[in-house]
Amino acid sequence: MTTTPAPAAPGASVGVLRTAYQKAVAEYWNNEKDPVNLRLGDVDGLYHHHYGIGDYDPSVLEGPRETRDERIVEELHRLESAQADVLLDHLGPVAPDQRLLDAGCGRGGTSIMANARFGCQVDGVSISQSQVDFANSQAHKRGVDDKVRYHFRNMLDTGLPTGAFQGIWNNESTMYVDLFELFSEHARQLAYGGRYVTITGCYNDVTGGRSKAVSRIDEHYTCNIHPRSAYFKAMAANGLVPINVVDLTAATIPYWELRAQSSLATGVEDPFLTAYREGSFHYLLIAADRV
Repeated sequence: MTTTPAPAAPGASVGVLRTAYQKAVAEYWNNEKDPVNLRLGDVDGLYHHHYGIGDYDPSVLEGPRETRDERIVEELHRLESAQADVLLDHLGPVAPDQRLLDAGCGRGGTSIMANARFGCQVDGVSISQSQVDFANSQAHKRGVDDKVRYHFRNMLDTGLPTGAFQGIWNNESTMYVDLFELFSEHARQLAYGGRYVTITGCYNDVTGGRSKAVSRIDEHYTCNIHPRSAYFKAMAANGLVPINVVDLTAATIPYWELRAQSSLATGVEDPFLTAYREGSFHYLLIAADRV
């Protein structure tokens, strides 16, 4: 089995980083080695770059002090993998001969989960060469690099084929791009009737702009969180019709409460909890069909 990623189309990697902001984001993720991502991934080799959902097992906070943090890490990882499972649930039926795209794939954990579930080809794209290299190495270690491949490409202009994908998702990566550009590219790549799914944090239009807590999250991650309404406007403009909208806000709060009690806390836990609890920030899943 080859260790070499699929070759890019001629010129596909030229101009991947089109703006100073994209270069800054790529630099951030190329240099990122946050234990909250790496230690959780070390649990079972699935490395995610997103948060978790569901109630945590309170017993992880009990028992021997010397193994307390290890128990918390394993539970946080269970919650983030549960989040990925919920996203994949909303892709609908996917056949082994169909193709999926993980836009803003991070270190690739969700792509590997999708291949294990559906048996199909999965492509991931990221503007971080470090993430792409790491993800391809993980696919090779698992023996799935013939089906799961990661590419150094811009999700706003991937160079991947038109109408080739049954499903596309963004898992907490839409806050780095213009939504109208993103959904235009996704609509181009999706087959007619294909499914798009995103899980994302968005600020609440009703509260009148970004709260102080949401602004702190933006600053921490070098991102630009969108208002909730922007997702539906951009989808409508690009032939993506929502079929499911699920408010996961209450379901993600336990993850943040547990993470705040771990050695992996980064200081951003308080802004997340404040924003969720005050209602200025929502954690949404949106699934839409390409029409």
